[in-house]
Amino acid sequence: MSDLNQLQNDLLAAIEAAGGLDGLESVRVNALGKQGVVTGLLKTLGGMSPDERLVQGPKIQGLREAVTTAIANHKAMFERLELDARLARETIDMTLPADALPAGTIHPVSQVMDELAEIFADLGFAVATGPEIEDDWYNFTALNIPETHPARAMHDTFYFPDTVEGDKKMLLRTHTSPVQIRAMQGAGGDKPIRIIAPGRTYRSDSDATHTPMFHQVEGLVIDKGITLGHLKWTLETFLKAFFERDDVVLRLRPSYFPFTEPSAEIDVGYTLVNGKRIIGGSDGWMEVLGSGMVHRKVIAAGGYDPDEWQGFAFGCGIDRLAMLKYGMDDLRAFFDGDARWLKHYGFSGLDVPTLSGGVGA
Repeated sequence: MSDLNQLQNDLLAAIEAAGGLDGLESVRVNALGKQGVVTGLLKTLGGMSPDERLVQGPKIQGLREAVTTAIANHKAMFERLELDARLARETIDMTLPADALPAGTIHPVSQVMDELAEIFADLGFAVATGPEIEDDWYNFTALNIPETHPARAMHDTFYFPDTVEGDKKMLLRTHTSPVQIRAMQGAGGDKPIRIIAPGRTYRSDSDATHTPMFHQVEGLVIDKGITLGHLKWTLETFLKAFFERDDVVLRLRPSYFPFTEPSAEIDVGYTLVNGKRIIGGSDGWMEVLGSGMVHRKVIAAGGYDPDEWQGFAFGCGIDRLAMLKYGMDDLRAFFDGDARWLKHYGFSGLDVPTLSGGVGA
């Protein structure tokens, strides 16, 4: 027993004297390794008689546990000291600029949609949405577009073959005007309406300024006593805010749309700068949107009495507005998915459009 006590004291002293992790590991190997002294003692238990093993076994096991615990405690201490020394030695200069990380950008169409919502919200308009898969009653009939109108032809509209609900054909909406009908129906025919309806639309067309899928925004005001003067003021205020120029001049040119009467194309004056047309000024005129007083039949289809309620509507391409404001010349690039194009024309996610801060910030 005295030999085991002396061995334990010697091993614990060696553990205390270990100067670090390397020295401690050397003690561990000498004591508990395959050829270690404690391991050797454990191997002798097999050759003892049962009575000897009953006496010596607990003593040798106690020696192993004491050495193992001492080594574990000193290892934790040495690791903590080493970490403290490393932290004191290795410092990070928090004043250095961080490496720039790849960042996504906001698509110009999304940016312009946000700008439109901000501008019209300031004018008291709400944003309304509707389904992109419509039936021909909402898309055409309710908007006073007759069966013989060219817009209903297969070469202009994406129909769903053999898909009919009741007696109505299903199609991809060709404009966001069906949202106007749904908004009027939802209002019950007895409440004023001020909405814009931005969203995706679809037509069978494709070139540098047309794509099969594009974006539109339409506006609708229904109230009593509405006149063309309200329409002109609303559009003038909108275009000045959107293009961020006070010298925007409007020209209302008589036109025809089935869902408005009278109807007018809205032209804005532009200035030529280095051969490019910049909105604002009076060097020439450029068409930007269509508008008019809502047709009596459309008001009736929405559930309103056209003898009591009047309104105006307008619509334009969001993609075209983005092209005019931000200097893009090919609509097809909007949908190519080229990250280089988006990095050049995209907007930071922190550039939230506001009227006070500049919607084009």
